[in-house]
Amino acid sequence: MKVEAECAACIINRAAAEIKLATTNPALRFRAMMELLHMLRREFKPSAVPADLGTKRDRLIKRVTGNNDPYKWSKRLCNENALKLLPYARRMVEEGYTQQDRFKRACLCAMVGNMMEFDIPGHNFTFGTLKRNLKEASKDLVVDDTNKIYEVAKNSSKVLYLTDNAGEIVFDTLVVEQLKNMGLTVIVAVKGAPVINDATWEDAEVSGMTKIADKVITTGTDAVGLAPKEVSAEFMDAYKSADIIFAKGMGYAETLTEYKLEKPHALLFRTKCEPVANFFGVPRNKNVAKLMP
Repeated sequence: MKVEAECAACIINRAAAEIKLATTNPALRFRAMMELLHMLRREFKPSAVPADLGTKRDRLIKRVTGNNDPYKWSKRLCNENALKLLPYARRMVEEGYTQQDRFKRACLCAMVGNMMEFDIPGHNFTFGTLKRNLKEASKDLVVDDTNKIYEVAKNSSKVLYLTDNAGEIVFDTLVVEQLKNMGLTVIVAVKGAPVINDATWEDAEVSGMTKIADKVITTGTDAVGLAPKEVSAEFMDAYKSADIIFAKGMGYAETLTEYKLEKPHALLFRTKCEPVANFFGVPRNKNVAKLMP
């Protein structure tokens, strides 16, 4: 997926919020924004991928401010609130009469979890709406390949599950539980270092994912989405050996659509911005379960 014109405003808006979290030093804030604008002048072109620019933005902010994890407090808050709602979400999943229904319900909870993101213009997430969004998840499902994804998964033996945000990873445990109940081996990958509010190893532990998945690994990098040239050998081995890839969030959607995929990829995300919604031909603020290629 390539950038649209408004992606520039989103990148700058998010940078401003992130810089404010990263440092209280006015000089460092100014320098970080100035360097970001220089970077965009060089890199913002029709061939650019939004997630790649997001990676460059975050690395620039971390380098200039010296703060390696500006969203650390927000991530902790997301995990705490998601864990409070997890019993409710699990009951919703367990009310399914069949394995296929329980799998779909778990995917819906995971897609609602993808709402837990900050500083995207026009995306006004609050913890107070999470429970209602869980109730209404099926109404917001505008691309529903969950049955196809279930059939592919049922005939697989090994799954690689790529997580997105902190907090969201708590609801991802429900999907991993269902995949395990189907007899699959599930490897879960978190980011190798902080980037935006994406889940890292610490979040995998807090969410309980390290106790549920067969194995938790990192991507080996702090890139938004998938950056094949940067990932670790361990991650690439897991990626190549998996029968199906579950990829959470817009970052993976933005990057995976740039590659020729050689195996099934299940994209699960919320359309939190117009460019992503436009690319997939759906409205904004909706849930998407897309099987690719």
